[in-house]
Amino acid sequence: MKRKRLISLFLTAAMAVSMMAGCGSAAASGTSASGGSAGTAAGSTSGASANGEVKNFTAFFATPGTEINDDNEIQNLIAQKTGVKVKETWLTGQTAQEAVGTLIAGGEYPDFIDGGDGTQQLYQAGALVALDDYIDKYPNIKNYFTAEEWDKLRQDDGHIYWIPEFSNINGEEKTCTHNDEAFWIQTRVLKWANYPKIKTMDQYFDLLEKYNAANPAMEDGTKNIPYTILCDDWRYFCLENAPQFLDGYPNDGSVIVNADDPKNPKIVDYNTTATAKKYFQKLNEEYKKGIVDSESFTQTYDEYIAKLSTGRVLGMIDQWWDFAYNVNDALKQAGLDKQGCDYVPLPITIDESVQNRWHCSGGAFNNGAGLSITTSCKDVDGALQFINDLLDQDNHNLRFWGVEGKDYEVDKDGMFYRTPEERTNCSDTAYKASHLCTYSYFPQYNGTSKDGKNAMKPDGQASEFYDGLQQDVKDTFDAYGVKTYVEMIGTCEAPGPWYPMWSFSGSLTTATPGGTAWTKMGECKHQYLPKVVMSDNFEDGWNEYMKAYNACNPQDFLSESQTELEKRVADAAKYSN
Repeated sequence: MKRKRLISLFLTAAMAVSMMAGCGSAAASGTSASGGSAGTAAGSTSGASANGEVKNFTAFFATPGTEINDDNEIQNLIAQKTGVKVKETWLTGQTAQEAVGTLIAGGEYPDFIDGGDGTQQLYQAGALVALDDYIDKYPNIKNYFTAEEWDKLRQDDGHIYWIPEFSNINGEEKTCTHNDEAFWIQTRVLKWANYPKIKTMDQYFDLLEKYNAANPAMEDGTKNIPYTILCDDWRYFCLENAPQFLDGYPNDGSVIVNADDPKNPKIVDYNTTATAKKYFQKLNEEYKKGIVDSESFTQTYDEYIAKLSTGRVLGMIDQWWDFAYNVNDALKQAGLDKQGCDYVPLPITIDESVQNRWHCSGGAFNNGAGLSITTSCKDVDGALQFINDLLDQDNHNLRFWGVEGKDYEVDKDGMFYRTPEERTNCSDTAYKASHLCTYSYFPQYNGTSKDGKNAMKPDGQASEFYDGLQQDVKDTFDAYGVKTYVEMIGTCEAPGPWYPMWSFSGSLTTATPGGTAWTKMGECKHQYLPKVVMSDNFEDGWNEYMKAYNACNPQDFLSESQTELEKRVADAAKYSN
């Protein structure tokens, strides 16, 4: 099986406080959408399902999310089928590490948790249940990963404590969206230029400049923003990690892995390459021209999403998952697709001689975090049975396709599709809150359904995906002779058994010199890169940044990364023999 990536994100202390009060019978206590009932013991459930009652568990995830209504229809259908209902709460403030520290200090946890960057803290604190003695009892969980992949999840003590939720592609990969990072551009810009081939960084910014000069405002007179940058908190990846992609490397996140010698790959620091300097010099030039949004380095994530949702922003770098699920529906509901405000990715590198590898087929296995069961959970077997049940194909269809005849249809050949009305409903915020329930941070499949025909999710169903696109995106795809975002950007095979290295860097703590260096490097980039982009004298700004960056001892991080790289290559070799 091939694997899909997990995004490590953050959990808040404010939510943690709510969670500690609400780890019991949320349904029985009349819990509000934002928390639980004070006085209910952490991790308790409302009873077994043998007598028709529904067990109630709690879950907190290290990611921003949207809570569903307490009477959500599909959640209740799943509860009828599984005997379990889970109250989910999401991020609203602090980093994962800060919030997890609060949880550890209190000694109480939700039943389920994905601590994101705080996962190692939870493990070190003994807050997580070892799953080894349970996995064999639940066939859907056991078969979710290969033996090699389960072994990759073992910690220093030899045990497994979490299940990556997004790491499984069943059967044939069916991918229509590009879920990772790219240079995005609005369809109106490409249409205005008669759909040119844009392959390099210079060509991209040149097009934005020319379009904005000819079309400085939207139809209602609102001034365009040619290019904006998100660098709020942990999302500064939108600013800092483009050099690895521009040099033709896939998303290892923290480093470049030069695999010219596959048996002896080498770690390379993308922050100090010639391409990195060219990229930030280009941003500096575009900032001085007024092309780069002057609010880039002060805007919050919410302000950024609101800005994109107005249709004003012509282009940006971002991960699909970071903006699309909010912005695309907003553009559609406002009718801005008719002005060509939807975004498509472009296969951009530093020059045309470099092969684009922004998108990797087969995804990536992230062993650094996942869904865990905490020591506060009073019914570990019940919790695991629920995970097992969610992976049944019928329940999986209910999670991601919805209810047949209401959310999707089945044609004479057994293929799933949606009517225009169903597509509209499934993009409506109120409808999703009252009706749809994906249990999005529980284990799930991508790829092909067990029926061998349909995609596990609607966005992987090629015909349904294309039919559901807004007309401006269809026109763009037609002009370039493609049907999906993946075809638009191109694809390549995952580079090697180490991929992705971000699963290593995301698990580092300051307990090691490399982890300390990694923390300092991040702080340094947060402080200096905005200054570099806005600097009156780029060379002076860059040199000041490099001096501060080298003082962080990046070699300590690079050395530990090299050791981890070699370990992963050696471990993979054991299974290939």
